[in-house]
Amino acid sequence: MDEHSLETIELEMAILVRRVTSITTFNKIGNLDRSAYLLLHQISSHGSAGVKALADEFHLDISTVSRQTAALEQKGYVHRTPDPSDKRAFTLQITELGTKELLEHKQARLARITELLKHWSEEECHSFGELLKKFNRTFV
Repeated sequence: MDEHSLETIELEMAILVRRVTSITTFNKIGNLDRSAYLLLHQISSHGSAGVKALADEFHLDISTVSRQTAALEQKGYVHRTPDPSDKRAFTLQITELGTKELLEHKQARLARITELLKHWSEEECHSFGELLKKFNRTFV
């Protein structure tokens, strides 16, 4: 790989992470932080899930996901359902309020991204999305 290309990618990724973080921190989008959004999106898209499965999906420690899901439960965004095969375990299901918050947050994010990419061609947007997806899959 070309060292210049790698240096460009490294710097541009750092800038992207900073800007995405500042959008959600300073220009608050919805009521969800990034971790809440991703957890709710995962549960909404793939059905109920246990803490271990969520931790595995996001490559996080179980205790981290446990704290994050407890906060979601406290806000009424998810509820616990006992696992019938293991009475000590439970799965998390998204509530109506959680679905509402997730959709509102997603719409706000999409509106912001639409604004940022308004001068990009459809082909550029498609290529960018596919390359981001490919890049994210390399972390598995």
